[in-house]
Amino acid sequence: MQQRTIIEIRGAVPRFSNLRFKEPVNWVIKEDEHWAVIGPNGGGKSLLIDILSGKYALNEGVVTCKNESGDNQAVSSVVKSVAFKDIYSIVDTQNSYYQQRWNKGDEQDVPVVKDLIRNADPAWLDTLVEWIGISELLNKEVNLLSSGELRKFLIVRSLLSKPRILILDNPFIGLDAPSRIILNELLARLSEMDDLQIILVLSNPSDIPVMITHVLPVKGRCIYPPVSCTDFVQDSPFQEFLFPEAEVTGLDKLAKTSSDSDTFLNAAILRNIHIRYGQRTILKDLDWTVKRGEKWALLGANGSGKSTLLSLVCGDNPQAYANDITLFDRRRGTGESIWDIKKRIGYISPEMHLYYLKNVRCLDVVGSGFFDTVGLYRKCNGEQEAQALEWMKLFRVEHLRDVSFLNISSGEQRLVLLARVFVKNPDLLILDEPLHGLDVMNKKRVKKIIEEYCDSGKSLIYVTHYDHEIPSVVDKRLTLVKNR
Repeated sequence: MQQRTIIEIRGAVPRFSNLRFKEPVNWVIKEDEHWAVIGPNGGGKSLLIDILSGKYALNEGVVTCKNESGDNQAVSSVVKSVAFKDIYSIVDTQNSYYQQRWNKGDEQDVPVVKDLIRNADPAWLDTLVEWIGISELLNKEVNLLSSGELRKFLIVRSLLSKPRILILDNPFIGLDAPSRIILNELLARLSEMDDLQIILVLSNPSDIPVMITHVLPVKGRCIYPPVSCTDFVQDSPFQEFLFPEAEVTGLDKLAKTSSDSDTFLNAAILRNIHIRYGQRTILKDLDWTVKRGEKWALLGANGSGKSTLLSLVCGDNPQAYANDITLFDRRRGTGESIWDIKKRIGYISPEMHLYYLKNVRCLDVVGSGFFDTVGLYRKCNGEQEAQALEWMKLFRVEHLRDVSFLNISSGEQRLVLLARVFVKNPDLLILDEPLHGLDVMNKKRVKKIIEEYCDSGKSLIYVTHYDHEIPSVVDKRLTLVKNR
């Protein structure tokens, strides 16, 4: 029996030249097929999904979608797509600010999770909540969700409408190991359902689940011939072509010892830390010292308080003043300004990435690292701009210098934000899931940059849910346990 075609892209050429692939786009998705679109950062994966979803007007070609009777229907009625930027639809970043998550009482009418899904089919909602294990999140205020918790909720919310085709953009990033197992089990269950097909947009071959049947490789705005999942997984030379070995050159010219580096013994001392929001205790009786030059991995499940702890160190959380915290040998609340703290810290997190989704050129985003601003930009002088561009070259994103931050892929955005972290040569790096959304080769490159930079005596706090992503220079670990 011949498989029915669900969606077909035939000879598609977007109207605007900056949105085009090197050749007209062709792709046929038939019933019972589950796809992985895979390739490096900036290769065109998200652009392909946008063409499929009808986001861009076409100069040539067509995207067709037919129902069981063979009649045309709108693609939007069939496809549901979930990507990192969709967190915008949950967290109102337009009317809030980066530190608001930590400023309890500063928000206005923030909904709890269950308020956003109250109109769903109760039986289907209960099933999804059980399958992905988010029952404990239902009564939690949305702005208090961790990055991993937000992603799990996005997936559940997308499934409530029972789409014919569900597209998930890098769904595994930000999830702890148990949550990744649960998501794999969920995808396996969904793949067995009638009238539901799954398309995953991935940057790492190791993320391909066993339920995937077909792989569509994308690189350099070229779409390569589709192959079976089995053939792709076994074709190591082609995977190496998609993700060539990483190289790092030029770091020695940029990483310098700060003139202040020897003036402190401890980057951070936290004593008897206690953080509570309403009835929820996030951190309790925590003691932690990070000495100058030490390299730490900060570990723990989604929602265990890692980001909250880092917000105390970075000066973003007002509860720091109610706790015993010393930064760079100076006790918090003894007259230092937040800028005195931030000028010695290079910081990146999923939350920061969310609040950087602004229409600003990439070079200005990197340059904002000199001033420790999020969403507010000062003009760099000539020397600072040259320094920012050199760091962009190291991360291989210098070609994006004059491109709007909104017009690049999420993986490219992460590389730009990483360049911003290093631009001021900080004494302490606080990297909260820094490899989010990066492909295999960029993960290796960024990991090498971190290792070489920190080898010069810098201090490091590194957060990840993947043991193999922890830099080799890390020799200490702090694991947080989620409070119940």
